[in-house]
Amino acid sequence: LMRALRGCRGRGAVVGTVTLCLAAGWALQTPGGVSLVVPQPNINATVAQNILLSVEYSCRGVATIEWKHVSSWGTTSIVEWKSGNYVNISTVYKDRVTTFENGSIQLLNVGMRDAGYYFVTVTEEHGTNAYGTIILNVYEIIYEDLHFVAVLFAFLAAVSAILICFMWLCNKSLHLFQKKTTHKLTASTTEEIELDTIEC
Repeated sequence: LMRALRGCRGRGAVVGTVTLCLAAGWALQTPGGVSLVVPQPNINATVAQNILLSVEYSCRGVATIEWKHVSSWGTTSIVEWKSGNYVNISTVYKDRVTTFENGSIQLLNVGMRDAGYYFVTVTEEHGTNAYGTIILNVYEIIYEDLHFVAVLFAFLAAVSAILICFMWLCNKSLHLFQKKTTHKLTASTTEEIELDTIEC
């Protein structure tokens, strides 16, 4: 019985040592994974603005970053690159995208078609993935409305200037009319006094 127990203990120690070695080897080979932070998941922009789609990733190994755009017009691959290696930008975005080491991209001169969801995938060389999403809302500057307001303001300013001039002219005319009336009254009063003097 004692020999059987010693044999079990010996086998248990071997199995335990092998398990410990395998676990240590797995821990050394497997990196700590990849993490991704999206500081601003919702962005509002106007047409023709330059937009930064900001993310921050961290991993132990070499990562591949991929950005895609999903909208009502469909899904479009924007850019894919491996840190320190190649950068593959889609022909649609060729002169409009700048990539950054932290995984962020900048879109130049956005239009209405750029509105939608932007998905970023960071893949570590060992196959660990992290995902992030940014929603971009793009608004038009309605120049017609601004033009209408400017024209209306100019029209009201012109009408105000004309009314002020008209009131000034009316005031001057009234003043001249009062002077003439006063002068006529003075003359007629003088004539009446003279007539009274003559009659006496």
